[in-house]
Amino acid sequence: MSTRVHEVYDVVGIGFGPSNLSLAISLEEHRENVPGNPATAVFFERQPAFGWHRNMLLPSATMQISFLKDLATFRNPVSRYGYVSYLHESGRLARFVNNMDFFPTRLEFHQYLEWAAASFADRVSYGTDVTEIRRPQGGSAEGPEYLEVEARDNVTGAIRVVRARNVAISTGLVPRMPAGMESDERVWHSSEFLAKYRRMNPADLRSVAVVGAGQSAAEITRFLYDSLPHAEVSAIFPSYGYSVADDTPFANQIFDPDAVDDYYYGTEKARESFWRYHKNTNYSVVDADVIKDLYRRSYDEDVAGVKRLHFRNMTRVREVKRAGDETRVLLDTLLDGHTQELDVDAIVFATGYDSLDPSRLLGGLDRHCLRDEAGRHRVQRDNRLVTTPELSCGIYIQGGTEHTHGLSSALLSNIAVRSGEIADSIIGSRPARDRGHLVAAAAG
Repeated sequence: MSTRVHEVYDVVGIGFGPSNLSLAISLEEHRENVPGNPATAVFFERQPAFGWHRNMLLPSATMQISFLKDLATFRNPVSRYGYVSYLHESGRLARFVNNMDFFPTRLEFHQYLEWAAASFADRVSYGTDVTEIRRPQGGSAEGPEYLEVEARDNVTGAIRVVRARNVAISTGLVPRMPAGMESDERVWHSSEFLAKYRRMNPADLRSVAVVGAGQSAAEITRFLYDSLPHAEVSAIFPSYGYSVADDTPFANQIFDPDAVDDYYYGTEKARESFWRYHKNTNYSVVDADVIKDLYRRSYDEDVAGVKRLHFRNMTRVREVKRAGDETRVLLDTLLDGHTQELDVDAIVFATGYDSLDPSRLLGGLDRHCLRDEAGRHRVQRDNRLVTTPELSCGIYIQGGTEHTHGLSSALLSNIAVRSGEIADSIIGSRPARDRGHLVAAAAG
């Protein structure tokens, strides 16, 4: 293994999913990036190549947001990284318009993200884990001019150290399994669904179950029912039925950029109202067309007199017992309090994700990050963590800010505007000598 220290970057991004990709675009297009002195950035991504929820790219699954809520358009409508530019370059702009649909398939949107990410390949180290963020040895008491970021190549083991005036953490959500459940070759989380499904012989999947009441659970249930015509498919959820996602115009305003200000600067009662009245725009809800598709399949089975799609509502999983290839699921039925047993060949937990928590990455630096009364990180409006004076470098997080920035903090809806705000903050905090160079260059 070898260690190298590189030059100082204005920002080092940890993770290179859509959020930090959008940040890279914002930095490149920043109005103050005059020729000769652009903001410098480098990114580390643990995946071997760009990927965004690859294991949920199910056939015909569509986005739940408009194509205009892409990486750049809401911040810069004429950006060359907008979705329309991608369609034009791909030769599909006219055909897309003929579809008269605001919601592309998830597969096509993923192709758009890959297309945009390809322009930044020289600034991204894939297959690399960030192992430490630290203050440099011998830093001044007033606060270091930069932080050191240590990263390890997952193939060669080589260690690389770079210096960052700012760090942008966007490592994504963490898959959540119910307490006591662990994934294996027969017990899956939705985040690994397609990869594990494709490793199976479909003929061996005679009974499958999906746990969860949200969009991913419903989509996986539909996929398994259509892909395994010989199999019994059980949908297990604690509610009486799937709840429809509120995607009506007034409710959708909570994802507008202005709504972030209303939430951030609002009273505690206002914030509570956001969640009480509008949580059903995104959490544990399903698009109406998917609900109707599943109900139609169930109804058609009633007509045909053949039943293999089972909705086990008002039910929770108590335990999963594994013995070889046999998987037995113990179910608590909330209606009568009885326990049922269900033998399955595979069970999928579409049970959501936990928010990003930067504490592990920050290590000893975390003690310089201030927290609120509930123990959560305090976050400025520009997504920068509030720190003590001893830590003057900027640490920005994309995700994990629901408590300060509202329902859209981990969603694509505000990605373009949010990344622009972070870029403004990063470039605005550049050392005075750099800002002076920018002014002089612009005047010349």
